Amino acid sequence: MRPESEAELSGIIRGAEAPLVVQGGGTRGVARAGAVLETGGLAGVRLYEPGALTLVAGAGTPVAGIEALLAAEGQRLAFEVPDLRGLLGREGASTLGGVVAENASGPRRVAVGACRDFCLGVRFVDGRGEIIRNGGRVMKNVTGYDLVKLLAGSRGRLGVLTEVALKVLPQPETEATLVLRGLGDAQAVAAMSAALGSPYEVTGAAHLPGEGTFLRIEGFEGSVRYRAGQLAGVLAGFGVVEQGVGPWQAVRDVAMLAGRAGDLWRLSLRPSQAADVVARIGAEAVVYDWGGGLVWALMAPGVDLRARAGAFAGHATCLRGAFAGAAPEPAEVAALAQGLQQQFDPRGVFA
Repeated sequence: MRPESEAELSGIIRGAEAPLVVQGGGTRGVARAGAVLETGGLAGVRLYEPGALTLVAGAGTPVAGIEALLAAEGQRLAFEVPDLRGLLGREGASTLGGVVAENASGPRRVAVGACRDFCLGVRFVDGRGEIIRNGGRVMKNVTGYDLVKLLAGSRGRLGVLTEVALKVLPQPETEATLVLRGLGDAQAVAAMSAALGSPYEVTGAAHLPGEGTFLRIEGFEGSVRYRAGQLAGVLAGFGVVEQGVGPWQAVRDVAMLAGRAGDLWRLSLRPSQAADVVARIGAEAVVYDWGGGLVWALMAPGVDLRARAGAFAGHATCLRGAFAGAAPEPAEVAALAQGLQQQFDPRGVFA
């Protein structure tokens, strides 16, 4: 099913007699059973005001088109949308609704926030088939419940996004990447924490075991040059600090693990625990992002990473393999999620 309007979408949901699986471009998320409801027909940029740093587009609008439109005006989606098609073995094209529904965010999240932090307003259709609008098209709109933040990351469980209003930011004049070689995982996390805790506005902090630890600074050329020099001084105790080209697109897309056999896991955890957890799981390969707050792990097929990891402050989700599916939620969170689903989708339309 591919509705071309909110009204048609509302009618489909009202008449649904079996669970539906909401799908944008089909490029991310875990595959689920059910009748597929595509949002590609709800496409198009409805409003773009470069001077106001505001863009409004239909949920089915391809992200690549939005990024090209912004680039022509020297602007960007600052949360750095990951392209996980290579990693997950998918095709298609990412859509704005799918990105928001997954709260998909890249390496720059450590500095500017996640996708949800740039969402100003949404329109969506809930499980009753009702069309709901929340938020607005300007940055100073805080009236009522913040359903905008609730829908971002809900993965289609509460409703089908039809339109999203976003805040955009200017492209930086330049960037620099500082590199530390030969650090162990614990040392690398310590170095990234020191950099992120400094006043030098680091916008990327990633560690690729065997390759290096990478720290990004962006902005005006003079400022970047000064901050890079000062940050090199902060990091001097961790070894020789080089300046080179950062692998930020590869980190964003987790390209280092793409095309490799095995089960793929995504861990969100405290950076201070990251190295210990990685040591326990015995992964075949890992990528650290967000200063160690995000770890991508490639495991041997059929290995339960959660059992090996033991208790830690965070959660682990298997995106490909025998344990693929959402991470188990604590009882308190599960109760809240169930209550929200009952309010927004009392008939259980969304799988």
